[in-house]
Amino acid sequence: MDFNINIVFYIIAYVVGGIPFGVLLAKKYAGVDVRESGSKSIGATNVLRVVKEQNPALAKKLSAATLAFDAIKGAAVLGLAMLFEVSDMTLWSIAVLAVLGHCFSPFLKFNGGKGVATAIGTILVLLPVEAAVGLAVWFIVAKTLKISSISSLSGVIAAVASSFFISPEIPHAPMVILGLIIFYKHIPNIMRLIKKEEKAVV
Repeated sequence: MDFNINIVFYIIAYVVGGIPFGVLLAKKYAGVDVRESGSKSIGATNVLRVVKEQNPALAKKLSAATLAFDAIKGAAVLGLAMLFEVSDMTLWSIAVLAVLGHCFSPFLKFNGGKGVATAIGTILVLLPVEAAVGLAVWFIVAKTLKISSISSLSGVIAAVASSFFISPEIPHAPMVILGLIIFYKHIPNIMRLIKKEEKAVV
């Protein structure tokens, strides 16, 4: 029975994680497809960048909503799974699958976003202190450099690294996997950073 419950939650995590809120919100309220402009990402940063060209006030609202929904979708599945008292490893597997769903969405022909917001949502549920560390580093770097990719990757590194010191008893492989997924999805950004072509968010 536990095995069946786990499988159900794995499927739910991947499918719910794959809901492309950035695409849906930008299309409905701004009439644009964020996959065709800017960085072509479906995340909050590109929603802000693309919609800002026609409506700066709306861009901020849609970007904030995208960030919130992308974070909540992974956290919500974890919260539901906790009600069924599944194992810790099942919870970590749900977290990874939610992020994979966002990054390789079944609704977007297995394309997707960078996974940062969804990862934040899941880590806030499982390791709130480490999530707070990552968010603090993200905020400081974002305010200082104003380059989304650098702030996101810095926050991820901080959250993953701090987990080894703050929570040495947990299985760290899932946290490392989450970090690797996000870094993989940021390869184009990393290449632009190397070439000094990555644009700041203003």
